[in-house]
Amino acid sequence: MFEEIFTLVLNEGIDSGYVKPSVIFVDSTHIKANANRKKQMKVHVPAAVKKYEEQLHKEIDEDRDDHGKKPLKDKEKEETVEKTVSTTDPESGLFHKGEHQKCFAYEAQTVCDKNNFILETAVVAGNVHDSVSFDEIYDRVTKRFPQIEVVTADAGYKTPWICKRIFDDGRIPSMPYKRPQTKKGYFKKYEYVYDEYYDCYICPNNEVLSYSTTNREGYREYKSNPQKCGKCEFRAQCTESKNTQKLVTRHIWEEYIERAEDIRHSPLGKKTYSMRSQTIERVFADAKEKHGMRYTYYKGLNQVTNWVRLKFTAMNLKKLAMWKFKNENPTDFYRFLYTLFKSSYQHTKKPCFS
Repeated sequence: MFEEIFTLVLNEGIDSGYVKPSVIFVDSTHIKANANRKKQMKVHVPAAVKKYEEQLHKEIDEDRDDHGKKPLKDKEKEETVEKTVSTTDPESGLFHKGEHQKCFAYEAQTVCDKNNFILETAVVAGNVHDSVSFDEIYDRVTKRFPQIEVVTADAGYKTPWICKRIFDDGRIPSMPYKRPQTKKGYFKKYEYVYDEYYDCYICPNNEVLSYSTTNREGYREYKSNPQKCGKCEFRAQCTESKNTQKLVTRHIWEEYIERAEDIRHSPLGKKTYSMRSQTIERVFADAKEKHGMRYTYYKGLNQVTNWVRLKFTAMNLKKLAMWKFKNENPTDFYRFLYTLFKSSYQHTKKPCFS
C-alpha cells in the first residue's frame, strides 16, 4: 500500500511535467534505531556476496591467464564475519562515523531529481556501506526512469564496480575527488605513474615496479626490486615493509575510475556535482528537521521502510502542491487529492491522511 501511494504521488508529478529525471542525485542518510546501544551481542554471519562477484572472478581469471598465471582456486570454507547485533532490533546495524557516538541505526538510500522530487528509496541496516547497497536502488530507479543520463553521487560511491556499471549502461557518473588513503609523509598513489604499454608502475625515483599477480579482490599487484629499494634515498617516504619492497595495486576495472575522474573536470561534472547541496542534501535536511526522520520509533526493516516511504510521499505531495498552485488551477490539485484519498481508503477502509 505504501509503495502504491508513493508511486501515485510520483506519477502525478511526472504527468504534470515537474519531475526531471535526466540527472539524478544519490546519497544515504542514517536514522537512529529504536534500540538500546548497550543491549547487544556478537555473532558470526556469512560474508555478504557481492552482486558482481561472479563477473569479477571471471575477469580475474582472464587477467591472470593473460599474464601467464594459473586461475585462482575456489575457497574451501565459507567466509564469515563478526558483527555486533542489537538484541532489541536485530535488523538494525551498529553505526559509527567521525565524531558521532556509536548507535544502532538504519540507512535510507535515496534518489532525487534536480527539482527535489524523491524518485526512489531503499532502507538497509546502518552498518552497510553505501557502495554495497547501491545496486538495489540503482536497479529500481533505472527501471522506473530509463531516460536517466547522469548519476551524481559522493566519494563513497566512487568504486570500480559502480563506475563500470554506470558507464556500461550508457550513463555518466558525476563524482568528486577521492583523497588517497595514504599515511602522512608518504608518497601518494598518483605519484606512482602507470605505464599502460609495459604494464608497470614507475616510482618517484624512476624505478620500475613490475607485475606480480592478480589477487582475489581484483587488484593487480606491482612490486619493486627490494635490493634497489634498500639503497633508495626516498625509502622512508615510500615503504616501511621489512623486506624493503614497495607494493602498488591497480584494479582490473581501474580505467572506469579514470574515466569518472575525467568527467569530474568537465563542465558537466562540475555543474551537476555542485547541485548536490541544493538537491539531495536539502531533501535529507528537510526530512530530519521538518519531518522527524532523525529517529524512528519503529522496529524491523519492513516497518522502518514503510515509515520512510510514507514520509517521502508526504514531502513529494507538499512539493507537488506548491508547484500546482504556482503553475496550474488549484482545482486540479484538489481532484488529485480526492483520487489519493480514495485509493488509500480502498486499502484500509479508512483515510490514511489526517
